[in-house]
Amino acid sequence: MNTDTSLPTLDLTRDLRELVRLAGVDDGLDDLLRRGLDWLGRVAPYDLATVFVQEGDALVVRAARGTLAGPRVRGHSLSLDAFPTIREALETRRARVFVEADHARGDGDPFDGVLDLPPGHACMVVPLCAGERCLGLLSLDRSRCEVYPQAVVELVEVYAQVFALAIDAAEQRAALARLHRADRERTRLADEALAEGAAGVLETSRAEVVQELARRARLVAETGTAVLILGETGTGKERLARAIHAWSPRAEQPFVAVNCAAIPPGLVESELFGHVKGAFTGAASARAGRFQLANGGTLLLDEVGELPLELQAKLLRVLQEGRLEPVGSDREVKVDVRVVAATHVDLERAVKDGRFRADLYYRLGVFPLRLPPLRERLSDLPLLCAALLEERARGTGRRAFVTDEGLRHLGTYDWPGNIRELSNVLERAAILSPGPALGPSVLDLPRRPPPARPPGAPPPAGEAGPLGTIGDVERRHIRRVLDHTRGRIYGRGGAAEVLGLKPTTLQSRMKKLGVARVAALAAQGFLTPGIGEALAPFEPVPIAGAPLSAAVDEDRADRA
Repeated sequence: MNTDTSLPTLDLTRDLRELVRLAGVDDGLDDLLRRGLDWLGRVAPYDLATVFVQEGDALVVRAARGTLAGPRVRGHSLSLDAFPTIREALETRRARVFVEADHARGDGDPFDGVLDLPPGHACMVVPLCAGERCLGLLSLDRSRCEVYPQAVVELVEVYAQVFALAIDAAEQRAALARLHRADRERTRLADEALAEGAAGVLETSRAEVVQELARRARLVAETGTAVLILGETGTGKERLARAIHAWSPRAEQPFVAVNCAAIPPGLVESELFGHVKGAFTGAASARAGRFQLANGGTLLLDEVGELPLELQAKLLRVLQEGRLEPVGSDREVKVDVRVVAATHVDLERAVKDGRFRADLYYRLGVFPLRLPPLRERLSDLPLLCAALLEERARGTGRRAFVTDEGLRHLGTYDWPGNIRELSNVLERAAILSPGPALGPSVLDLPRRPPPARPPGAPPPAGEAGPLGTIGDVERRHIRRVLDHTRGRIYGRGGAAEVLGLKPTTLQSRMKKLGVARVAALAAQGFLTPGIGEALAPFEPVPIAGAPLSAAVDEDRADRA
């Protein structure tokens, strides 16, 4: 055995550093065990080195190296109850070197009865412990009859401690990687289900405008061109974006959506581009932005028209160069992202008003797609209802369908909230319905607003109508009083007396509010509409249910 301890120490330092590196490599546990055992041979020569992992009260071989590492060794396991000396080594967390007497008892060497090794051969076991966790043990055997020196044992103990930490880190990393893969697979399946539903409705639509939209979306999906989806709120812009992603070569990569209108203005830059630790108050750790999360895939910038003007220049740079700078960082990060933008805002008007950069609009609007509102594609109601109810069934396990009568009932509504409103109506109906059939009785449509009255028209009898401004209320009240007095202002029972005003004050108020007595008289049948219109410019005309000349004389007498 080499008695020069400086060389093994130098090798140990280098090898331990390499162990730490391997612990951070994805799926590198097997390589870590193999290379770790190989490097251990530089510190303590062996003919067989094994790593046992603890599974309950048993130890199972996880890795083996050396000239004696055959099939019988790799498939070996032992019970701790039959090896009290090894159990003691695990409990005390100290290395144990076996001598000839230990071999004679048959409870020391892990391979007693498995390998034909001579009594008194070199053998030691070293616990592999990381923190509070005991992973198993490391065993070294030689065919030579000798005892490992104490200096070598102590060196192997140090090696085993770092080896155990590396194994623990590698196992945790592997577990996290499995969880991450499982999570990505679940997300992918969910995205595929949503995309398939959206794609199915688009491609099987009965509306020609939607069929043409699907054809154009299929064509642009195969390219890396930016897409701008336009349409009213609730028309399914995110669904179309998911369909484009599913049809594209990036379908296996992430699809990330961000609503630019839902993020506080001060956090939009960090949300999109990420930040480094300490970039601002509360940034306790670095965080990747949505562009980095979507790297290799598709990023949907929903409601891009609400993006703050100062960030639009940075977004334009990312679109043109594929590079970004996280908040607080002076280093650029390269990203490969296909951007799909969506908005209900008229971007051309926003550009004219100075609320949206023209260069960004032209960069995003290379290939615009307009989603028609639901009222323009009511023929798709059966398809949309089936797709929306299928989505709900995947989450609740309860299936439902809309009856023919229910579909006709839904077709009577103009759907200002589009597909989102339809989804809400169907979900409410599914909750209210005792069975899977959804008919008109449970399809609760919002009430239609009453038709708008022409400006200045009195409300129907018995209806107060909206109050409006103080002037509107005053105007309606004066008209009602004039109707009651049949247009009479002066004298006993006149409108001025009823209102508690001087006649001249009332006339001034009527002029200011645009109240004409002629209209009131015509409504009472005292003037034909043609005469009323002719006399309207010459207001006030004091008529009180008598011939026109008599009414004028009466008003003159009242004024005297």
